[in-house]
Amino acid sequence: MNIKSWIIVIINTLIVFVVLFLSFTFYKEFSKVLDNRVLLQLNSIKTLKNIQLEKLIHAEWQKFEEENVFNTPNFQIPENQYLTKGIYDVTHLNPNQQTSIVFVKISEAKRIIHLLDYKKIKNILLERTGMGLSGESYLVGDDFRLRSQSRFFPNKTPYTIIAKTEGVMNASNGLQKTGVFPDYRNIPVYSAYQPIEIGNLNWVILSEIDVSEVSKPLIEMRKKLILITVFIIIVSVVLSLFLTRIITQPIIEMKEKLMVMAKGNYTEKNELGSSYYSFLSKPKEINEMFEALSSLKTALSGAVDFSVDVGNMNLTSNYSPKSSDDLLGQTLLKMREKLIDFRNKEQQVIITNKRVLVDRLENERKKLARELHDGIGPFLTTLKFYIQNNIQKETHKAEIKKMIDTTISEVRSMTNALMPSTLEDFGIGPTLQNYVETIQQSVNIEINFDDASKGNISNELAINLFRIVQEFINNTIKHSHAKQIKITLSEFDNFISLFYFDDGGGFDLEKTTFGSGITNIKERVEIFNGTIDIQTSNGTTKFEIELPI
Repeated sequence: MNIKSWIIVIINTLIVFVVLFLSFTFYKEFSKVLDNRVLLQLNSIKTLKNIQLEKLIHAEWQKFEEENVFNTPNFQIPENQYLTKGIYDVTHLNPNQQTSIVFVKISEAKRIIHLLDYKKIKNILLERTGMGLSGESYLVGDDFRLRSQSRFFPNKTPYTIIAKTEGVMNASNGLQKTGVFPDYRNIPVYSAYQPIEIGNLNWVILSEIDVSEVSKPLIEMRKKLILITVFIIIVSVVLSLFLTRIITQPIIEMKEKLMVMAKGNYTEKNELGSSYYSFLSKPKEINEMFEALSSLKTALSGAVDFSVDVGNMNLTSNYSPKSSDDLLGQTLLKMREKLIDFRNKEQQVIITNKRVLVDRLENERKKLARELHDGIGPFLTTLKFYIQNNIQKETHKAEIKKMIDTTISEVRSMTNALMPSTLEDFGIGPTLQNYVETIQQSVNIEINFDDASKGNISNELAINLFRIVQEFINNTIKHSHAKQIKITLSEFDNFISLFYFDDGGGFDLEKTTFGSGITNIKERVEIFNGTIDIQTSNGTTKFEIELPI
């Protein structure tokens, strides 16, 4: 189950539970209050009826005693019964079974009987103010027969109706209470009951109203509660769907963006594009969530770009970890530091190897120059003296001497090119001056050399400078149409500067692929931790080299 379904189920279950609980509680409380209110009202009516009956009977009794006015019953009352003063229920003696209450007094040894007008009792009990449509108050004798007219059976004689109900039974035992139980019709009623304590009457008075009538407001309220509950549930479902959409849509969008980022794409924008926020302000938390995602993307993008630079050995790119807890950033920086250290060591090894190679090359050249100078040179000189002393024909002698002189000159030139003997004896300045003068004799190029060196250059650096100048001049002669070359050698406290200029037409730095000559020059500069600057424009080329002393 996805998060949307979980939220809908949880929210709606909670709302349904709360609504049902509140509805049930409200219904029960309302029912309880209604029951108490009805029973309290019935109890008040019953008490009022009881008081009215007591007043009626006491008033009639007082009138009977004081005014000596009486109503003789029209039925026979046994002579041997009811011989003492009091109030008696003689309904059972009435042939018509009509409720009959008689007052008895003894005057001059004679029994006087007065029959209470039943209509007066009937009027009190049938007065139905506050009783609703089904309410009534009635009297029940000790024989469980009605003594007052039933409003439900107006054509029946009350004495013929038996009411042996829970309320009658409790009141007969002297209890005065309220309750809900079936009445003499076997219909559930709210009832308030109590015994009547007037004279010799063992009656019970009850005030009752049908449960069905009282329950009508409850039924209506229950229907309304059901409708309200259904309405609230429908509204909650709609709102929960809308709410879950608001909550889950950003999560879904974030999941999609995280999946894109998981595939290595950090260029997609992280803006919240849901149409559900077109008419609502975006929730602060959701904005913050996408801002955090954007920050994460930026951090990862920066880390990836930095790692790409590191992978391409661009170890000078700027990168800073987002915080002290940025483990990825700290690791990348450590990796860069190790790569820088490795590259420096590798570069040092390469430079060392190149230096060793150049040293060996120079040693071989020096050795070869010495072999030419010490081996072939003396041999040619000896050969020249031999020819001069042993060949008689002057023409042959002159021709051979010329050939030998040319060979000696060529060997001397080769020796100077391999390793000038003046380099160790006089330094780099005079050596370059001598070399330039030698070259000047064989090419149609004006070469100007300005020597500002002080003679504090090591032999190794001097050899390196000589080879660089050799390469420059050789490239100019071979690849350009220069008419002028300018060379300046300047020595300072900490470095020596070599400036080389020719007007041979120049070249395009971006399109030209350097040959082995320039490459060799760069390697020699690199070996001595120097710098080289190449400028070419307007048909001229300038090289500026600085080497630390």
